[in-house]
Amino acid sequence: MRFLLAFTLALPLLAADSDFNGRWDITTNARRAMWLEVAGAGTAKPSGYFVSDHGGDRNVIDHIAIENGELRFSFDRPGRNGATTQSPEYRARIVNGKLEGSVNNTNWTGVRAPVITDKDDGSWKEGKPIPLFNGKDTTGWTALNPSVEMKWTVQDGVLRNAPPTTDIISTQKFWNFDLHVDFRIVEHSNSGIGLRGRYEIQILDDYGKPPNSHGAAALYSRFAPTVNASKPPGEWQSYDIRLIGRTLTVVHNGKKVLDKVPVDGLTAIANNADEAEPGPFIVQGDHSYVEIKSFVVTPLEKHLGVPLQRPR
Repeated sequence: MRFLLAFTLALPLLAADSDFNGRWDITTNARRAMWLEVAGAGTAKPSGYFVSDHGGDRNVIDHIAIENGELRFSFDRPGRNGATTQSPEYRARIVNGKLEGSVNNTNWTGVRAPVITDKDDGSWKEGKPIPLFNGKDTTGWTALNPSVEMKWTVQDGVLRNAPPTTDIISTQKFWNFDLHVDFRIVEHSNSGIGLRGRYEIQILDDYGKPPNSHGAAALYSRFAPTVNASKPPGEWQSYDIRLIGRTLTVVHNGKKVLDKVPVDGLTAIANNADEAEPGPFIVQGDHSYVEIKSFVVTPLEKHLGVPLQRPR
């Protein structure tokens, strides 16, 4: 009888632990977001991945435990000479279906990532193209970080930054779209394009190097391009990007390098965690030079008679 009672009392704890499983979109402040995936909670071997608001990689969670209804986790970060350092410990509980967490005395809140049913299945039609850069000034763009000097200017029809400065964010928001961008970088440049303010397509001076998940045209820290299509620094390059739901295709300088890859969660550039909603574009300019001469968005809608699917 005592064993049966103890087993019965343990059941709610196991159920509560398993509630941590899944993907979570995390809000930290007005400009940054984080992402968490947990698997195996409620078993002897929980595991997970984490994108923090510092550093930005999709980190494997190296240390994870659940005790008394509290999730605790941290990850190891590579340091110099092969050494590693451990991240701060993140703690969270589930309160009314949300994650209520903290790290270094800073609070954060997580909600379950939405299921997005839109697919790149040939049933979408192009709307009217919308040039987000007018070739004259920064109309339609604002500072992502208003506390940092906005050192973006337009000269000879080219939008350029003068780092260190803030990233810029579009005032218009979009859901499913085709995007065409013409850009140019200098040697050692590192920039990126944020889609819906959440998913970064990397811009990098990596001409002639093997493709990787941090290289040009990568879905940052998640998917490497199939080939490195970069041109040498100083030459104009192009991205043609299609995002439908969580399905992403990228053409770099005329070569398809990501073909309908799944976008399973936020990347480091994310300024908002509202994956169920349309979002803005971000151009990263806080630490490297980048120039833009064309930035054209073509919204995509379902063909007439086919219902438009939205997240749930």
